[in-house]
Amino acid sequence: MIHNESFLVNSHDPVWHRYLPFKWWLLAHVAVGASTFVVAPMQFSERLRQRYRKLHRVAGRIYVASAFVVAPLGIYMKCLEERFGGSPRSFTIAAATHGTLWMLTTGIAFGLILQGKVLQHRQWMTRSVIVGPIVFLAPRAILGLTGWEHAGRAVVETVVWACVAFAVPAADVVLQLQELSRPGRKP
Repeated sequence: MIHNESFLVNSHDPVWHRYLPFKWWLLAHVAVGASTFVVAPMQFSERLRQRYRKLHRVAGRIYVASAFVVAPLGIYMKCLEERFGGSPRSFTIAAATHGTLWMLTTGIAFGLILQGKVLQHRQWMTRSVIVGPIVFLAPRAILGLTGWEHAGRAVVETVVWACVAFAVPAADVVLQLQELSRPGRKP
């Protein structure tokens, strides 16, 4: 985050001119989005879930609300960045795809828990966390660690789209590995 998002705390960063048309939307996006990074890991703690059921439910609702605020804001900001900052349409479509997948997986998970389908809820929450916050971080990590952010727009677009495209299959791999590692489960 320090590598890619340092402009957020440094108003003299030359990147800021790209974000000026929607800086207040970005502030809301970042503030609400940060809550997902706090509450998502808490949701996967078996001990926390068993001991503090009410906290688990409240944190879950915060996560769901955050997803349904952050995703549309991200899409809206990419539209503005395309219009005012010259960002390619491919990034706008990637943001719309990412945001829609995040809201879809989160909405399904929320609907399942309201129906009392705990196992399916957990599976869809795993998908949601990988599609949402993880896909937000993955391109930044890949580009920052490899130096590919300097390799041109086509490389950056490819990395972003690859992360969006592989999110749900990656989540399903995680789910399958969890299933195989369950005690008493025959391989």
